[in-house]
Amino acid sequence: MERKKLKMFLDERYQFYNQTKFITTDPIQIPHRFTKLQDIEITGFWAAMLAWGNRTTIINKCNELLLLMDNDPHNFVLNAKPKDYKRFENFKHRTFNYTDTLHFLNFFKKYYTENISLETAFINGITPESENLAQGLINFHNLFFNLKDAPARTRKHVATPLRKSTCKRLNMFLRWMVRTNSSGVDFGLWKTIQPKQLLCPLDVHVERVARKLNLITRKQRDWQTTVELTDALKQFDANDPVKYDFALFGLGVEEKF
Repeated sequence: MERKKLKMFLDERYQFYNQTKFITTDPIQIPHRFTKLQDIEITGFWAAMLAWGNRTTIINKCNELLLLMDNDPHNFVLNAKPKDYKRFENFKHRTFNYTDTLHFLNFFKKYYTENISLETAFINGITPESENLAQGLINFHNLFFNLKDAPARTRKHVATPLRKSTCKRLNMFLRWMVRTNSSGVDFGLWKTIQPKQLLCPLDVHVERVARKLNLITRKQRDWQTTVELTDALKQFDANDPVKYDFALFGLGVEEKF
């Protein structure tokens, strides 16, 4: 498909899938239940980190997690006592278990005691001239595991470009927080990071469609592939390339393209 026609095609699919009616089947519905900044950040981050596997199961697990936090996540992470953590002993999603949950809770408690917004954790090393958020993701990973006795096993749940990961779930969370649009899907709560610095979340569906459309030539599926795809999408919209995540994901999941 020639470039002009491909742009028209992707723009049309973006407009179709960038609608609130699709929220009900997507993990982004979890943070949409809240209005407080910190509640949106905490539930959005956790929903993104648990987003692998069947979407219905992911949403159910997020609902379970919210109940364990009394549906008041920011207040819970700030004020919960060690005894309150025992209620999470049986919480598990695939390989994410109690040890991982405790580290997330401990990180949020320390972080929100000292900071207002999670945005601060992602902008270390990022300037308006930064091409993308690679350094911000690296620095966030270091911060997230800077707590004493941070469990090594939890590192597999929070990716970093240094391990050549696609960082799909982190990039998805950042899309939710940074992109703003009139459709009411993404939140646009963070203003320091620019949409043009975001990277496209690369899951199996997006990858499959992107390869069919010749947006990816790299054989591996790693961090550099994420960069390659995002750079290709910048040819269609240099200021908001990640908007095409809606088109690629929708084509892959809804239309089995």
